[in-house]
Amino acid sequence: MNHPLRCRCGTLRGIVVPAPSTTRMVCYCRDCQAFARFLGSPGVTDPCGGTEIVASLPKHVQFTNGQEMLSCLSLSDRGLLRWYARCCKTPVGNTPRSSKIAYVGLVHSCLEAHAPPLQASFGPLRMAVNTKAALADVRSTPVSNVAGFLGLVRSLLGARLTGAYKDNPFFLAESGSPVRPVHVLSTAERSRAYGLA
Repeated sequence: MNHPLRCRCGTLRGIVVPAPSTTRMVCYCRDCQAFARFLGSPGVTDPCGGTEIVASLPKHVQFTNGQEMLSCLSLSDRGLLRWYARCCKTPVGNTPRSSKIAYVGLVHSCLEAHAPPLQASFGPLRMAVNTKAALADVRSTPVSNVAGFLGLVRSLLGARLTGAYKDNPFFLAESGSPVRPVHVLSTAERSRAYGLA
């Protein structure tokens, strides 16, 4: 069964197709914390600064309503593309800057409202990554991380070899460009996002 995707106000909607390659993880990196802080989105990070992410292939994501609200920013001119719904500042997910790398890390906040539990659709939490940046002590999961990353790499290679990477709602198939202009944060915006200002 497809898992619903929606922003907090319900304008942006879609579905995510659960797949064996999908992995649930919590990322504690400073960049994910900064993304949530910049959007002013409460409840995205846990008390330790972690963001729960469903790692999947973009071809498993389909937007059905409100696509015009999908927006994109990057914390730096080389950083990940971070997608959100501008109508209510709900984080949606993170992608590489290149469409040829078929990965999207969907943020839990767009997958929980009016939806089954994430575990029912995508399985248990398997990985804790970037734990050194956590705001409190968090147990690392090195064995699960290796297994999870190997699974993701296999999926990425498969999508590249078969051409499935072109089936991506975040990039234009013809040019490989993002479907929205990318707003790269200014120095002042970055300082606020990282809690330095």
